Amino acid sequence: MNVTPLALHSPRAVRDALRCHGWDETLADTAADSLNTVAFHLTGLDQDALEALVPFAGGLGLEVLTGDSWAILAGSRSRVSALARPWTVPKPLAQVAAGIGRAMPGETAGHWQTARGPLSLDQPVLAGILNVTPDSFSDGGRFAGTDAALAHAYELVRAGAIMIDVGGESTRPGRTVDVPADEELHRVIPVIEALVREHPSVFVSIDTVKASVARAALGAGAAVVNDISALRLDSAMAATIAAAGAGVVLMHSRGSILEVASYTHADYGGDVVRGVLSELRAALDRAAAGGIGPDATVIDPGFGFSKTVEQNTVLFDQLAVLEALGRPILVGPSRKRFLGSVTGLPVEDRDRATALACALAYERGARLFRVHDVAAAREALSLARAVGGMP
Repeated sequence: MNVTPLALHSPRAVRDALRCHGWDETLADTAADSLNTVAFHLTGLDQDALEALVPFAGGLGLEVLTGDSWAILAGSRSRVSALARPWTVPKPLAQVAAGIGRAMPGETAGHWQTARGPLSLDQPVLAGILNVTPDSFSDGGRFAGTDAALAHAYELVRAGAIMIDVGGESTRPGRTVDVPADEELHRVIPVIEALVREHPSVFVSIDTVKASVARAALGAGAAVVNDISALRLDSAMAATIAAAGAGVVLMHSRGSILEVASYTHADYGGDVVRGVLSELRAALDRAAAGGIGPDATVIDPGFGFSKTVEQNTVLFDQLAVLEALGRPILVGPSRKRFLGSVTGLPVEDRDRATALACALAYERGARLFRVHDVAAAREALSLARAVGGMP
């Protein structure tokens, strides 16, 4: 008899073991996923719920740690799913079961609906950053003219970008003056028109918090609005996106456009993950209320925005928590300040760290990656997919 340990950081080991015993590929994938371990932190429990939880969850083969009004519950996805059924549990656990059901990781979306049709998420989607501003923190002024912007876009596409994200207003730390809408339009519209004309297969997104800019950009051929305020700062944004049938990136941030990259609103009461999860859920509610379909939404944790270095690293580590929202995850760690703090490298030398961050984010569920150096990120993601057993 042989006993071989299986690594469970991904479904690959169990899936491959089942396949070697003749299991159907789809059935093996499903069974391996069901063995993935999930865990939940429950707070605000009353005594009746606590007393019912330990024996009932234990009977399902789950691990339970408890204290005064709290519990930590862990086990395989399949066993936790058996608890997440309010109609089958003891009455004191009905609310617990409903909460766990809402928090369970959702099914991974296979596509993202945009104004240009669906964008497949079967493979990592690389969005090349094209800043046409004079004051971007990383490449300000280098691509401000249409010719320079087009030349750089060509390099991004050649390196593997499926999407080009055009921004006409910097969100760098320390900025003190808003960019007027007419100036932002002057910067981005000629570039978007040229991109749509020269690269018809590429999905163009407009990085803006202004509905007037989004409307003009979508009219010029953009397919996606990347709103770093997640529809907070312009009440007309959701309706503008819905009317165009566009996709939207809902990025977590706090405060005004001049505050989002600062630490002004970085107090999360000691739990940045819970705060970001709750506020992104509210953003999805805003999108739905504004007429945006769920398949048009992508969520972004907002690394570097309204978060300290420590908060960014904690959120990065627990990125998979956002899968509970049931929408594709986009990350934008490229050259960010927290990478510089961790590595000690200046902004111009952070592309290697960015590529590694993309690979780590992919393992944690991200499927879209907004980067400056597309080639480096593509290489890192190719390795991450290969090691994880993805085609």
